[in-house]
Amino acid sequence: MNAESEILRERAEPAGRRTAETVAGFLAATAIFVSLVGIAWHPLRLILPSLAVALIASGMGGEKGRLQLAAVLICAVCLFFGFTVAVVTSHPLW
Repeated sequence: MNAESEILRERAEPAGRRTAETVAGFLAATAIFVSLVGIAWHPLRLILPSLAVALIASGMGGEKGRLQLAAVLICAVCLFFGFTVAVVTSHPLW
């Protein structure tokens, strides 16, 4: 009965929904990568746009938006650590 309900659920969902979830996943993964790079190199220039991309991906995500949520949280934590590293090492934020 579980396989039958899975087939019915796939038929009920529009095809564009799955594409949007896939694109949201790729955007979230890209935002995570750019944020991690931004800790070491120009936090404002990299992390703020990646946070915006993560928020857009979060809006696009479907029912199971755990990756998008993780991307937003990771970007926020990277922003904090990026500022901290830049101030401690006397590097420019911009």
